[in-house]
Amino acid sequence: MEMTLNELKIGQTGRIVAVNGEGALRGRLLDMGLTPHTAVLVRKVAPMGDPIEVMLRGYELTLRIEDAKNIVVEGE
Repeated sequence: MEMTLNELKIGQTGRIVAVNGEGALRGRLLDMGLTPHTAVLVRKVAPMGDPIEVMLRGYELTLRIEDAKNIVVEGE
């Protein structure tokens, strides 16, 4: 089932299907390791819901919700 990264709950994992967005934003997301076929785990969500912390490729990454909405994942 496909959804965006911000829709995963704490403890859920997913595999990146696509990275949307344009220009510099898309390039920045790809540079951070958010590339297709990469497994991601949602570790924490801030009390107000933004930002979220994910684990991928052996490191933790904090993303704004607006950025996470550009990342399409397939739930595992």
